[in-house]
Amino acid sequence: MIYVIFVFFYDFCRFCFLVPEALHADEKGLKQTRCFFRRGSSLQFKNILFEKTDGVATIIINRPPLNILDIPTLQDLNEALDNIKKDDRISVVVLKGAGDRAFSAGVDIKDHMPATADELLDAFHRVFYLLFDLDRPVIAVVNGYALGGGCEIVAACDMVIASDTSVFGQPEINAGVFPPPAAVLFPKLIGRRKTFDLILTGDRIDAKEAERIGLINKAVPVEQLDETVDALVSKLRKKSPIVLRLNRKAIYEGLDIDSKTALAKVTELYLNRLMKTQDAVEGLTAFLEKRKPAWKGK
Repeated sequence: MIYVIFVFFYDFCRFCFLVPEALHADEKGLKQTRCFFRRGSSLQFKNILFEKTDGVATIIINRPPLNILDIPTLQDLNEALDNIKKDDRISVVVLKGAGDRAFSAGVDIKDHMPATADELLDAFHRVFYLLFDLDRPVIAVVNGYALGGGCEIVAACDMVIASDTSVFGQPEINAGVFPPPAAVLFPKLIGRRKTFDLILTGDRIDAKEAERIGLINKAVPVEQLDETVDALVSKLRKKSPIVLRLNRKAIYEGLDIDSKTALAKVTELYLNRLMKTQDAVEGLTAFLEKRKPAWKGK
């Protein structure tokens, strides 16, 4: 959640003074991303790019090179997620960062000051509430840094594909604070002991270690990142949209309550929601008839 000052200073110096051609490359990538933004039927925001195409919503945090999350950026994210929630045409969401340096290196340190801390936390935590309630699978795509608040947003997504050069971490303790979403999400994702390790030391881990402990689904070579994400999106798009949502909802029903209560809730969902859909009947019938189902999304 906190973006460590020395990381910012290092990258600022490196990109602005030591290797200006790298910054130029990021600017070139930004122009390409803007073309992507203009091609789709999209809402316009200040700090994110947002496109909805063929049932897939794509959100790009657009503050390269490090995609720092300030209050306006978080507000943009919230508006986009709220828009997706209201759009029944969307069945899959992809969330990524612009450029090749970071998904996001964290929340803007300036917005942590007392004058804006309340507004910051309201906007930041609303991102998580919207992600939890979205009822569509959300895929985070990471290429580069996912630190602090950036890492927490990644943890809140349903699936994560990362380049093998990506780096993850929660450095908040080094600034004298702690990361509330990570404290809640990490134990469920990576277990108690690894949670203590990452949050109490502030250490970073590479993508292979993040995959090993379950923080991400898969680490792939950077040149295979887009291809891998496209394949996953394509696979999900072939499922019934309504059944996909109900499967996700069933998983979430059991995350925060005891097993007996969770099983009762999931059973109710199965009988009273899933089995009353046309697609559930069609899927079972198609399986028995040894044919591909013809999904209606109902």
